[in-house]
Amino acid sequence: MSTPAETDKTKWRNKALTVEQIQEDNITQLASQHWSKKALEHGVPFKTEIVEKVFQEELVASKFSTKRTMLLEFSQYLENYLWPNFTKERGHAHIMSIILMVNEKFRERVPPWESFKQHPENFSDFILRSLETCLEERTSLRELSILLIFLIHCFNSLEVDLIREQIQKLVSLPIWSNILPGKRDEIFKNNPKYKKFFNLIKKNDAKLSEEQMKRVTFERSFLCDMIKKFLGVLDTIPLKGEVPHSKINFCERFLELMIDIEAQLPTRRFFNVLLEDCHLVVKCQLSNLCKRSEGKLFGQLLEMLTSYTEFEIDDITGEALTLHNRIDIHYDRVLQLQKVAFKHFPDLQRFAIANVASVDTRAALTKYFKSLSNVELHKLLAYIHQLPPVEKEEECIPDADYLLELLISRHEKRKSQQERVNEMPLYPTEKIIWDENIVPVEYFSGEGCLALPKLNLQFLTLHDYLLKNFDLFRLESTYEIRQDIEDAGSHLKPWRSEDGSCLFGGWARMAQPIVGFNVVEVAKPRVGESHPAQVRADVTINLSVRPQIKKEWEDLRKHDVAFLITLRPTVPIQHKYNFREPFIPQVGLTYVRGCEVEGMLDNEGKVIEDGPEPKPQLWGDTRTFRVWLDPNQYQQDMTNTVDGDEDVYETFNVIMRRKPKENNFKAVLETIRDLMNTECVVPDWLHDLILGYGQPDAAHYSKMSNTIETLNWNDTFLNIDHLKASFPGHEFEITSDDVSKCVPPFRLTFPKQQEPTTGKRKAEEEEPKAAKKIIVQPHVIENRGPYPYNQPKKNQIPFTPTQIEAVRSGMQPGLTMVVGPPGTGKTDVAVQIISNLYHNFPEQRTLIVTHSNQALNQLFEKIMALDIDERHLLRLGHGEEALETEKDFSRYGRVNYVLAQRLELLEEVARLQSSLDVQGDMSYTCETAGYFYLYQVLARWEEYQSKLRNQKEKTADIIKDEFPFTKYFENAPQPIFKGRSYAEDLDMAEGCFRHIKKIFTQLEEFRAFELLRSGSDRAEYLLIKEAKIIAMTCTHAALKRRDLVSVGFKFDNILMEESAQILEIETFIPLLLQNPEDNNNRLKRWIMIGDHHQLPPVIKNMAFQKFCNMEQSLFTRLVRLGVPTVDLDAQGRARPGIASLYNWRYKKLGSLSHVMVNAEYKKANAGFVFDYQLIDVQDFNGVGESEPNPFFYQNLGEAEYVVATFMYMRLLGYPAEKISILTTYNGQKHLIRDVIKQRCGRNQFIGTPHKVTTVDRYQGQQNDFILLSLVRTKTVGHLRDVRRLVVAMSRARLGLYVFGRVSLFSNCFELTPTFNKLMARPLQLHITPSEVYPPTRKMNDQIKGEAMVMKNMPHMAQFVYDFYNQKINRLMSQPEGGRQTQAEPLEKPPASKQSPASKQMPTIKPQEEKPQEGEPQKEKLQEAEPQDPEPMEESNAAD
Repeated sequence: MSTPAETDKTKWRNKALTVEQIQEDNITQLASQHWSKKALEHGVPFKTEIVEKVFQEELVASKFSTKRTMLLEFSQYLENYLWPNFTKERGHAHIMSIILMVNEKFRERVPPWESFKQHPENFSDFILRSLETCLEERTSLRELSILLIFLIHCFNSLEVDLIREQIQKLVSLPIWSNILPGKRDEIFKNNPKYKKFFNLIKKNDAKLSEEQMKRVTFERSFLCDMIKKFLGVLDTIPLKGEVPHSKINFCERFLELMIDIEAQLPTRRFFNVLLEDCHLVVKCQLSNLCKRSEGKLFGQLLEMLTSYTEFEIDDITGEALTLHNRIDIHYDRVLQLQKVAFKHFPDLQRFAIANVASVDTRAALTKYFKSLSNVELHKLLAYIHQLPPVEKEEECIPDADYLLELLISRHEKRKSQQERVNEMPLYPTEKIIWDENIVPVEYFSGEGCLALPKLNLQFLTLHDYLLKNFDLFRLESTYEIRQDIEDAGSHLKPWRSEDGSCLFGGWARMAQPIVGFNVVEVAKPRVGESHPAQVRADVTINLSVRPQIKKEWEDLRKHDVAFLITLRPTVPIQHKYNFREPFIPQVGLTYVRGCEVEGMLDNEGKVIEDGPEPKPQLWGDTRTFRVWLDPNQYQQDMTNTVDGDEDVYETFNVIMRRKPKENNFKAVLETIRDLMNTECVVPDWLHDLILGYGQPDAAHYSKMSNTIETLNWNDTFLNIDHLKASFPGHEFEITSDDVSKCVPPFRLTFPKQQEPTTGKRKAEEEEPKAAKKIIVQPHVIENRGPYPYNQPKKNQIPFTPTQIEAVRSGMQPGLTMVVGPPGTGKTDVAVQIISNLYHNFPEQRTLIVTHSNQALNQLFEKIMALDIDERHLLRLGHGEEALETEKDFSRYGRVNYVLAQRLELLEEVARLQSSLDVQGDMSYTCETAGYFYLYQVLARWEEYQSKLRNQKEKTADIIKDEFPFTKYFENAPQPIFKGRSYAEDLDMAEGCFRHIKKIFTQLEEFRAFELLRSGSDRAEYLLIKEAKIIAMTCTHAALKRRDLVSVGFKFDNILMEESAQILEIETFIPLLLQNPEDNNNRLKRWIMIGDHHQLPPVIKNMAFQKFCNMEQSLFTRLVRLGVPTVDLDAQGRARPGIASLYNWRYKKLGSLSHVMVNAEYKKANAGFVFDYQLIDVQDFNGVGESEPNPFFYQNLGEAEYVVATFMYMRLLGYPAEKISILTTYNGQKHLIRDVIKQRCGRNQFIGTPHKVTTVDRYQGQQNDFILLSLVRTKTVGHLRDVRRLVVAMSRARLGLYVFGRVSLFSNCFELTPTFNKLMARPLQLHITPSEVYPPTRKMNDQIKGEAMVMKNMPHMAQFVYDFYNQKINRLMSQPEGGRQTQAEPLEKPPASKQSPASKQMPTIKPQEEKPQEGEPQKEKLQEAEPQDPEPMEESNAAD
């Protein structure tokens, strides 16, 4: 029997369309006749019967199969035929066809609304016809589900003006005409302004024509009518017997629509009252579907809807409800019920006079009201405006359960969301991990409905924001944990031995059998809690494994998460694990519990602390780890044990660790939970923006009240001309008339009466305006001393006007968003902003956050090159090892630096003391040095200044003669005083004193290190007092928030690089790494730099990625909301020709001058006719793409072609480190590596390229020459995501050679701008083997002789083989060549028919035999890398 995962895989594969299928298909033939480019050019007329025919024969007949819909969408049916010919008179088939195409575009994740935006004239009529179709009797349930999906997409696209105008009418105030008049009057009593608006609308209605009134009434009652229609369908579902799947699917989709409307404040504000008035939730809870097994997903969706209908928000004001507000609302409801009972129901007197807390439970309410008749219950509910009043008894609702549930559900006290989250265990257990309703399989096609929250544009409150992210982050982590457990469990090969115990026939790197386990501490609960404060246990394992693996286990850090697993296998010894069978029955997995490592125990049983001190030596192989268990989970398990269940903690026999890079989930979840429990204070200027409300530009510096007029731009400008060129359209008022003084640094003043430009440069804004004025004030940097190292480091980059705008915005308070296309100098802009903030606001602290360690290290290396004091830099996390510097910027590295610096400075004090002939030990401590400065150094300086002031003749000689520290500065470049002028020498004297003063200032700062003795205290002091620029990855921020807040960490500015690659919640957490002061957050600036046109954060599970939109970063969401951005508009990485392959994706991306004039850009690529080329690769031996594992795509023909091209380049002399090979799939990456290993990896003349990796993994990196393999030959696959295409095209500087199936990719609408350019050149590789590297031919020069054209891969491979042998023979024939080395022969190239050479190069296939020690099985090696249709590269943000 196939598992759900396998069924889903099969479904997915069946949906894939091959090129052959597309070409042969009936739809393709219809498209070519009626709506292809050629047909449109020939003016083929529109025929309604064609739409009808396609709808009936292709869509309805196939039950709206995804395959047929995909084909139609791919043929541009919507853009070329349906929408251009739409009018409001069009029939049912036309409407449904458009809706199906829009839904398919959403499923494929391609822009859905472009056609409508280009021709919006009929859009209003189209929406009206779609709504009418929903309520038509002839519309089938399957069609209704399709219409609901369309409505869901509409409600999730409110940022599109076109959609918002139409959809807002369905949920605005007039829909209250559908609720009970009594309830409406009650709401109006509390909100008189709504009554005023409602009456005004009624008055305006009187002026409408009959046709207009009919439409308006229809729109107002649409959702109410849909609810009635839904309830009618729900009532037809019996408790037992067959139910059509279409009926259940319709009910699920309807609840999804309700949830999406409720989850956004603009749509929920008035609709929530209507939903409550219809009693939808109660009717669903009592429905038969909830009680059926098929209703599991319906039940989960209903839980979500229930939580949203009762969400803790004031729908009127949009404010989050406090605990007191919630209690007040609850008490008011119960008191209202008590008053009605007291007045109208004498039998309920005891209920009426009881205190609220004694009657607000479900049991108490049932006890009091169960005895009432249906008539009495109906009357009671009518008095509190829950049901319409009835005149006669027959009109009463006969269902007593429904009436009672209606009463109880409204008045019972419920746990708050906060309490529910606090009681939730953070580690997943076996029940959650393998429940595919909660954690869907990875092969999610985008069709189904799931009970998962969606991350869209807006959130109700900060609590809603955190709760959604908490749920999604927890489930995404659970999915990864499931993969890890299955990997480790299958490698361990658990078998049942003869005595019934568990025997392990294999071994796993990440898991070890447990030798001993015992709980050592269960602490008493804290006040107000029921679970233990902490639970600790000791886990003993035997590490008789290879030293490298043993070290990995011993290096487990504090707070690392591990999993305790119970395996009870039923399979006999020597049973072979089968990856295609379900996992749990094969390994007998019974329990899974999470734990957190406190540390390894030493020989005395004490925990070995982390720190700079060396760890004690432990003998033998037995190691014991002290771990913390989850107190909530322990409490639940112990309660179950008391009730008769097995004690879980007596059964564990395996402990599993995880890779540190992927193991941060618990800390992130704890951090989110902490934020939910604290008064989460986001700065006022950011609060609404993060929730998605208010004016999009509210946090732009031009709209902030605390804009700073005058700022020091330090070394931003290279000269006055650069300054003037940086602000086009401005007038300049320079305060100095002396041209020689008009040199940087400059202070700039922007007078406040002007409106500064925002980063968004729209055409309509570019009207002639009065020139804006800038006051320029040159100033001289104070002399810092006579030594060369005293001279400030300076910026050398000539920033462009848009880069300057980004720097300006970053220096001002508020939110700055910089969109940085590939190669536009994002990092340089970031570093300049940091430097300028450091110099303008020395008392402020700046936090730098990036996605990866690599980006952080690049940033840090550039910061170190600027004029920033090294002692103010600090790097948190574990990535500092990769910094290309001998300096250690980690916490303990900085402590050691300070201690070493202290000793150096004290030596300088000793030298100064000696030069002044002062007796005593003044350089013993920072304290004695301070006294020495005060009484000896400062006194002498003040005396010297006094002498200079009293001198009548100001001559240069006096400065030199009277200077008290001449002897100390003997080691400085001489002469110190040039004697040219009094002012110059006085400046130098003051500089010398500043140098001395700085020594004592630093010693005063370092004095604390003499008082603090432990490394951790010193590190904390450094973090909260000394460091001014603190850098960390977003992962580290999430992991360490609790620790940072507890030590009082503070910062004023935050800069985020790679913002578009960071998960929404991981972007949000760094904003709150400090506690508020007086209920205010001290954050002043937030600078986000990223590119939403490149790849988003990596989400491994496609259900979370597609359905929940979890891949949307906060940066992307703010761009979608219309927040102003500064778009960098000049790239300096690639040749302009290569840049043209991706610059169409950006607003106005040009090239910097150096990519046109520098020598390397002007020269052609040696051995190639073109600087970029698309090479068409046909099937090799009848095979194109292959798939040895699900979604593990490979293409041997392309792999061989790419490697042959690499070998050719190496034979021409190209350095290997300048060539990278990229591919779009992991399977191909492994195959190319194997081909390289076989063909040339061991050959010393050729070797291996700089990198062979996937496009996703290479984001943020670049190389001179890129060879790109597109792999797919049947379907376009995930390259249809234009963001991936942009990354792929933008990695090369000088040469890009793309290998792929041209007929496939040229048909893809989204990729046409790039592929049209690529296809303008020949599609066979053109080479000139007579040239050598480095190149001499210029770009536009004619090639010498004729170019060789490679017909196909075997031709190229054979040519390279012969070319290599020629080169080697020539080398060996030289007298000295043969003596140096013996050249290795190349393996014969692959032939067109299956040759021995090609047989030796098989695709990678799973192998199930036991791996060699220390080597993971190949099958699992593949699983560690992405295999699904979208690559799932792990983040390199390791901390």
